[in-house]
Amino acid sequence: MEPSPPLSRQIAQLEKNLGLTLCERSQQHIRLTSDDRVFLLEARALLRHADRLENLGRRLGRGEEGGLCIGYVTDAMHTGVLPTALRALREERPGIHVALYDQESAEQFGGLRRRSLDIELVRTPSPEDDPDLKAVPLLQETLLLALPADHLLAGQVELMPDSLNGQPWIAVSDSQAPARRDTFVASCVASGFTPDIRLGAADPLIALGLAASGLSLAFVRRNMVRGTNDDIVVCELPWYTGSAHLRAAWHRGDLRPMVAPFRETVLAERAAI
Repeated sequence: MEPSPPLSRQIAQLEKNLGLTLCERSQQHIRLTSDDRVFLLEARALLRHADRLENLGRRLGRGEEGGLCIGYVTDAMHTGVLPTALRALREERPGIHVALYDQESAEQFGGLRRRSLDIELVRTPSPEDDPDLKAVPLLQETLLLALPADHLLAGQVELMPDSLNGQPWIAVSDSQAPARRDTFVASCVASGFTPDIRLGAADPLIALGLAASGLSLAFVRRNMVRGTNDDIVVCELPWYTGSAHLRAAWHRGDLRPMVAPFRETVLAERAAI
């Protein structure tokens, strides 16, 4: 669809100012270039940050304490790390405003660098040579095998890699973190078997539910199998090398006064886990 003439002129002027082609044009259509997609992501992030700054200014103007912008991956919720830290924060500072952003690790690191996030809970470490960011491990958890209760392997006392080779699997991954699936496959191969990935799940709880329905096998965290029903069997694989990680990361220069105390609360949980 061709944009209106005023909008076309504005886009053309922006391209001229940037020295960059943002749109591929034809007589009937207009399409974003790869450069424009990158530019659009950064522009949207900048607008979100501007909104947060405006909201922060209004809260400070009302005499409130300010706020926190926290990025997290779903494992931070499943493990209880983030809910526990938020509960402690609310008890100490009930008037504080908290904004939560469910994002994959790469997107969160970008948010820290742009200062649109204050702290994040991520799976992957920040680059070791990054002068601005710091990340510390919070927990490392061995994964358990979840399989349908009526599966042929469910009754075996000890499962070895050969038994799992070629079995249908559910891989926990999503479009925002495609490398997560590759990491999963690599950990399986390193342990002696190759999974036949039939399904993908964006969340470990979805993978657990699919396994319970009889569709495939899956790896899940230990704390996720509490209260599972009779449709699922969970077992440990001492020889499996894969594990789940959770880390806290932040910018070395805190912008808001509440970042440091909240960070200490999160890190204190590391000793309690």
